[in-house]
Amino acid sequence: MDPTVLGGRLASALVAPLLKRLFRPDGPGAGLVDKPVRVSALVSFRGEKRTLDERDVRTIAAQLVTQAVDSPGEQPFPSDERIAVTDTLARRLLALGELDMDDVQAVRLGHRELARKLHCAAQAPDGLSADSCHFLDHATDWACLNILEFFTRRSTFVARSLVEQTRSQAELIAKVDELISRTPRPDARDTAFERRYLPFVAERHNHITIYGIDLRDSTDRWPLEVAYLTLEATADQEPGPTAAPGDDPPARTGRMPADEMLDKDSRVLLRGDAGSGKTTLVQWLAVTAAQEGTHIPFVLPLRTLIRTGPLPAPAAFLSAVGCPLSPPDGWTERVLAAGRALVLVDGLDEIPAADRHGTRDWLRALIHAYPGNRWLLTTRPTAVRPEWLSQEGFRELSLAPMGRAEVATFVHRWHEAARAPEYEQRLLDSLRTKRDLARLATNPLMCGLICALHRERRGYLPTGRKELYDAALAMLLSRRDRERGMGTVEGPELGEAAQLELLQRIAYALVLSGRTEMALDTAGRIVERALPALAPAAGAGDAPAVLRTLLLRSGVLRRPAEDVLDFVHRTFQDYLGARHAVEEGHLDVLTRHADDTQWEDVIRMAVAHARPHERVSVLGKLLARDTPRLTLLALACLEHATALDPTVRTEVERRASALIPPRTTVAARELAEAGPLVLELLPGPESLTREEARGVVVTASVLASEEPDGALTVLRRFRDHPDHGVRRQLAGTWHRFGAEEYAAEVLDHLDRSNLYLTCESPAQLTALARMRPWPALTFEGPHSAEDIVAAVPESATVTTLGIHRNARLTDLGALGGFTSLKRLTLFECPDATGLDRLRSLPLTELVLAPVADLAGLRSLPALTVLSVTQELPGTDLTDALPATAPLDFLFLGRHTTDATGLRGLGHWRTLRTLSLGPLTTELTAADWQEVAALPGLTHLFLNASIIRDLPASIGCMPELPGVEVLRIPSMDGTEHLAALASRLPGVHSVILGNRPGHSFPVSGFQSLFPDADLTLDSR
Repeated sequence: MDPTVLGGRLASALVAPLLKRLFRPDGPGAGLVDKPVRVSALVSFRGEKRTLDERDVRTIAAQLVTQAVDSPGEQPFPSDERIAVTDTLARRLLALGELDMDDVQAVRLGHRELARKLHCAAQAPDGLSADSCHFLDHATDWACLNILEFFTRRSTFVARSLVEQTRSQAELIAKVDELISRTPRPDARDTAFERRYLPFVAERHNHITIYGIDLRDSTDRWPLEVAYLTLEATADQEPGPTAAPGDDPPARTGRMPADEMLDKDSRVLLRGDAGSGKTTLVQWLAVTAAQEGTHIPFVLPLRTLIRTGPLPAPAAFLSAVGCPLSPPDGWTERVLAAGRALVLVDGLDEIPAADRHGTRDWLRALIHAYPGNRWLLTTRPTAVRPEWLSQEGFRELSLAPMGRAEVATFVHRWHEAARAPEYEQRLLDSLRTKRDLARLATNPLMCGLICALHRERRGYLPTGRKELYDAALAMLLSRRDRERGMGTVEGPELGEAAQLELLQRIAYALVLSGRTEMALDTAGRIVERALPALAPAAGAGDAPAVLRTLLLRSGVLRRPAEDVLDFVHRTFQDYLGARHAVEEGHLDVLTRHADDTQWEDVIRMAVAHARPHERVSVLGKLLARDTPRLTLLALACLEHATALDPTVRTEVERRASALIPPRTTVAARELAEAGPLVLELLPGPESLTREEARGVVVTASVLASEEPDGALTVLRRFRDHPDHGVRRQLAGTWHRFGAEEYAAEVLDHLDRSNLYLTCESPAQLTALARMRPWPALTFEGPHSAEDIVAAVPESATVTTLGIHRNARLTDLGALGGFTSLKRLTLFECPDATGLDRLRSLPLTELVLAPVADLAGLRSLPALTVLSVTQELPGTDLTDALPATAPLDFLFLGRHTTDATGLRGLGHWRTLRTLSLGPLTTELTAADWQEVAALPGLTHLFLNASIIRDLPASIGCMPELPGVEVLRIPSMDGTEHLAALASRLPGVHSVILGNRPGHSFPVSGFQSLFPDADLTLDSR
């Protein structure tokens, strides 16, 4: 019942006097007693001086209900529920006597909340109708509204309200005074200085610089606000929220945007590998805080603080980092004391180990002296042990590697900042198809390096990518720290050459073992054996000290667990391992492992490092195996072979040309067996024939399960291809990719002509709704009709619709919005009903296999194509099929004719094609007479099971001179077609189809149809 209608039935003039009886008469005074007067003490049906009892309250409730029921208009609830409604309303009114609040509090609460409390105290009984419950809720609301109005009119209410307000204001003033005394207001000098300091911080740190790389035509400095990318921080082995005191905390891993971590934890120790973005994150936090004015940022790089002497007190924060602005005396201390500071301490790993304990003491002192601020400390993972600052309440997080989407975002923003959009897509394609390159680009430093080198070379990465790895290693091993102003750190001073020698020995040992991780003591023994052969400066330290230096400063090694090390990127392991194999003359060792896909990149890098005659040897041994994969591996190695005997190069290309591009579907699938290496070798679409283009997209589609990024990059190149076979393959491989990405990258660009799109998953339905319209759609699986309709916002554009294997589809009327629908297929939709509700649609083709109910099929008068695969009701085809429809094609499948036979078939004189599936009932002479009566019949399709299992059906068949095309699917080759051939004298085309797993020569049947074109359809 509408509340306004109820209000009309329960007019206040009548309700107020009734409800007023529930409370005692007003008393004198303001009611200022020691304890507030509760509502329970005000009611008239409680206490020693009660004037009403529960029976009286029930009478009041009955009067309220009577007033509502007896008013003009519709009855608010069923009359037989009047007693239950009255009883429930009475119990709610009686609940006023249980309320532990005074009248002022009740008014402050509001009538709806007061009604909710009464509702909770007296629920409606089970079985009460929805109308009765609705009336009760609104009646309770209306009663509470009048009760609160009554409270406000009591003489004591205004006085009590004023007293309550006075008390609240006094408490608020006291709390504000205490807050002011604790947090002194900054004076005008502080405010003026902050107006200068915050823009200075934002300007100073609003850029990204790439250190350690020479760029002739590119800047090494980019705007931070354009190029910055939000990374994720992870936390391992954290105590969960349900951990009991004294129990071992359950392990869990949390992920969050790194720039939001200080919103959740005010003290964070952030670990990250070299180039993972720690310093950039510090800059971003400082710039954001400065621009938004939320906190006062202090950026404190430890390498700078250590050089200037003892770690600074707050008063010296700005001068220690070279800030030219002079703050008012005591300003930093006042900011810290007020809890307004964001203290960003960067680079714990960049100071000597001996200074790190002093740094921790310095931080402890600051935190204890100035609680309430936000603190961030960054370090490489191995610089300090786990939980190094846990006693001070620091949460330990690690920067996660960049994922595929983050890399794509970084590349986009980098090129936007560099004003070089023309190079962006080419680089993204390279990152997707070249696996070793993709493995390298997992942090902002390496992504920035790759972007810069790619742009520097006008859209081409260094030949063979060897130059890229050389540049990356030179940057990580020496130049980056030197150009960032890093001072001397603890441990042996290792030059770039000495570091390379040690790293490549460790890498080669990992390659030989087939592993990517190594125990620290094993690595220590490798370093120990290598030290005597190195320069004296490198050999001065002991092996553990040298290994610690490599782990801490090289940026190439890391320690994923306590006693384990690995390379930060697998591609560095392959590159350095291959370099050592070439230097040691171990190329035979590499080629012996060529069959192992784990060695592919090592072999390719070895060709890059090898001398020309060594390249000839490696490529010759790969070709000698004469397998498609090793031939393609040799072809991939050519990219890395700057100097090579032209005869060998020609032979590799000749052998590979027989494989790429594939020219048939079978060849395409065989090519895919060579593995993801193939993706970067696939050409096109330029200069490819239609068959070759189809082969390339089939190969890429098959490889999507192993390398989806690379496969997508290949397929998107063909999205504008005009060939129907190419487009059909592109549409049909959607299920192998992420729905949203593939829809945006490929599907939404396809020409829709004669093309179906199949949707299987909820994610695909969501993506479909965001694409431009598809006129032909198929929905596979149990989707509700509502979900299907929602996935097609422009339903009027759909002309062809298939719904397959859908047990959730019930009412076909839900498809009424597809107002342009001409072709509908319902396959295995066993609960679908309501064919008659489709009569308003312009349907001309309908396939049913099967549905719950064929009733209503006769009401579809425009059908020209009809396929049915379930038993028809009635004794004649006209009892179930649309008698007025101008049928041109009719398919009758298994069990369809069990009750009807072909009786009444002659009624459809427009029929040109009759297709009979694997029937289960013999055809009679009368049935065939119905066929013979069709004047326009030219195509006859007979499932081979009729010939094999129901031979009498063919024996009853008369001569059909008008039939020109005969199709016999599902043959196994044993069928006798002579009787059939003699009855079709006018046939000129015969198509035979084989059953799966059966084959036979077509020539064996040619003599039966001497004047016909005989073909085999071996689908």
